[in-house]
Amino acid sequence: MEALPTRARVYVAGVAVAGLLCLLPPHVAQTVHGLQMPHVPWREFASLAVLYACCECLVRSRYLGVPNPGGTFHPVLLAAAFLLPPSAAALVALPGALLTPVEQRPFLARRIWRAAQLTLAVWAASRAHQAADGRDAVAAGDVPAALGAVGASVLVFCLLLTLLDHGIVALTAGVPLWRGSPAAWWRLFLRSLAPVTVHGLAGLMMALLWRGPYGPVAALLVLLPMCVSWWAFAQYHRERAAHQATIRALVQAVDIKDGYTRGHSERVGQASTMIARELGMDDERTEVLRFAGILHDVGKLGVPTRLLTKNGPLTPEERRVIELHPEYGHEMVRGISFLGEARAAVLHHHERLDGSGYPYGLAGGQIPESARVVAVADAFDAMTSTRSYSRARPVPVALEELQRCAGAHFDPRMVEALVRAIGRAGWHPAVTAEDVRPPGPPAPAPAPAPAPDAAPGPAGPVADQPRARR
Repeated sequence: MEALPTRARVYVAGVAVAGLLCLLPPHVAQTVHGLQMPHVPWREFASLAVLYACCECLVRSRYLGVPNPGGTFHPVLLAAAFLLPPSAAALVALPGALLTPVEQRPFLARRIWRAAQLTLAVWAASRAHQAADGRDAVAAGDVPAALGAVGASVLVFCLLLTLLDHGIVALTAGVPLWRGSPAAWWRLFLRSLAPVTVHGLAGLMMALLWRGPYGPVAALLVLLPMCVSWWAFAQYHRERAAHQATIRALVQAVDIKDGYTRGHSERVGQASTMIARELGMDDERTEVLRFAGILHDVGKLGVPTRLLTKNGPLTPEERRVIELHPEYGHEMVRGISFLGEARAAVLHHHERLDGSGYPYGLAGGQIPESARVVAVADAFDAMTSTRSYSRARPVPVALEELQRCAGAHFDPRMVEALVRAIGRAGWHPAVTAEDVRPPGPPAPAPAPAPAPDAAPGPAGPVADQPRARR
């Protein structure tokens, strides 16, 4: 726990104590006031505990495991919540959570956290299932009644996991719990509800078969399709990780080739993400637009380095060569199906609404929406970054310039989305030009920044125009 902030360590310890309390039986063994401790089917408990531990090891193995595993095999835990008393169901999670390996430090704290979190969530789900008379419905094979109880259990299970995750993330980042974003918490809850619901239905099927005439052996058959789906999920994540590694390699190659724009790609990706979120795009499309912003200049790998680093004005022929970089970039990424519409953004991010852009002179609605997003993000970062040939403009001045050019060069929707996003959250780029300037002799003094109302060039105000350094 030594790597965690003090508040986070206290939080983990508090959740662990609460988890231990959940393991205590609700009654004493003797009869008290006519009540007796519920009978615990220890054979079922032992079978489910061993089964859960085996499943956890399997899904984290190289055969079924996903990169950076964070998920848990919930069907067995939820089946335990439907079959066992709350304290026994919570205990099912303990061996698997404590024994399965973790891949990141601090190892002990992560094991304790995972065990405590799952213990609390399973106990709460079992209590909700019990309150909804779900155990009687499972014993009687009453599927409609059992479904209602499962719905209540899944909601409680997912809600508690989300709240606990939100708490540890906030405290680890040093943010007070009450200052967390409700929207972020709600998105996390909705994103986890669907898979937990599927796992809950699988857990119900296991419980019904377990209580049926064929017993636990039949219940184990439910896990076979779940393991197949987990394997497919793992393959998807491996492919995604491979594509992201490819993207990182391409961006690093561009940064090495053109050191003066190092960090520009990441900042354009960040601004593109802000625009996409402000426009209400879903998470998947927002991620694609982030990739589009990161990769928009990858075609510079096909441009001679002497042109990218030339001191002095470019000749018309040299300008035409540099203006080919969107087409070079599109050729490089068009075979990566994972990028989707990001490929169109790489090709068309220098097009302008009035048709004055390149490489094809598209106008208006002919320009893909993804390219219009990246064009605004690209221009904004070009204006707010210090280059050897221009001094960074203040953020408000850059936004005013974008608004002035909206409708002629840039899509007004994208410009206003960026203005609103920065007005609300500010502009805090993860990478700045000053932080990543390559080592070597100091760069020449930058030329004075043009006036805010300076006339834009042929393809935008100062949007990363093809020009040599002065």
